[in-house]
Amino acid sequence: MARSETTKKTTRIQRQKTDIILEAALDVFSDFGFRGSTIDMIANRANLSKPNILYYFDNKEAIHTTLLEKLLETWLEPLHQLNENNPPIEEICKYIDQKLNMARDFPRESKLFANEILQGAPHVLPELQGSLKDLVNEKAKIISNWSKQGKISNVDPHHLFFSIWATTQHYADFDIQVRSVLSDKNIDPFETAAPFLKKMFSTMLKT
Repeated sequence: MARSETTKKTTRIQRQKTDIILEAALDVFSDFGFRGSTIDMIANRANLSKPNILYYFDNKEAIHTTLLEKLLETWLEPLHQLNENNPPIEEICKYIDQKLNMARDFPRESKLFANEILQGAPHVLPELQGSLKDLVNEKAKIISNWSKQGKISNVDPHHLFFSIWATTQHYADFDIQVRSVLSDKNIDPFETAAPFLKKMFSTMLKT
């Protein structure tokens, strides 16, 4: 864990240093993966000494885990907002927009998480099997209830979420492929993806 978190109160300078380290580590981990990254590389990117890095974090694993925990918290927020009292397709389309925006705005974080998953999630597996699973199950019940009430078609709620994650994250994780294939280099793929994905899922969900 971060050493600064072991005290009851951190100073402004400590918070600034921690943020600098995490920002540098995000660059390094997203470029080289966890195994290919070192404390020395993070220190060099942060323009800090290695001892300075280790003053704030116990080791490389602690930095990596902190980044992933912050990322999961950010990425789960749109799912937390899914409201069963609003029109279902409108809610799902809003969720698609939010996920696409995150894929566009956080490409390094997306790569960091993808690399973690490909390695078997050694640093965040408890969160995936705990808080993430609980939240998805909670929201899956909302989708199921909408289906039972005839507000949307009968779909498997978990696979609906998996499909939304896969299609939205594709534009971040395969950005170079997407931009290489598109003929018009002046078009932002995220802008054209939004209406396409929302139409695709809306058509599938309409009763």
